[in-house]
Amino acid sequence: MSNSAFAILITVLIALAGVAGDYFIKVASQSNSPFLNRQFLLGLIIYGLTAFGWVLVMPHLKLAHIGVLYSLTIVLSLCILGVLVFDETLRPTEWLGVGLAIASLLLLHRVA
Repeated sequence: MSNSAFAILITVLIALAGVAGDYFIKVASQSNSPFLNRQFLLGLIIYGLTAFGWVLVMPHLKLAHIGVLYSLTIVLSLCILGVLVFDETLRPTEWLGVGLAIASLLLLHRVA
């Protein structure tokens, strides 16, 4: 596996870890003491651990590519999580935003 392919994989895994952290923060925020429970602490630890992954990724990819790939992974994953786990709904304009996020990654990949 090439260095850039490995960096892309790590970027996606960092984004998915961030989504896991967001899940725990969301669950913690719904409690009476959102800062004083295990879910908040777990989300905080997950966020902190992603910094190690960034150190591995940044030397191998352009920051613009990392940003778009990370953002797209986060947007899609959080949409799926919100709809499937938290029974949230997306309005048509939000679906348009998701589509534009995908288009941005395709455009960036095409000109890179």
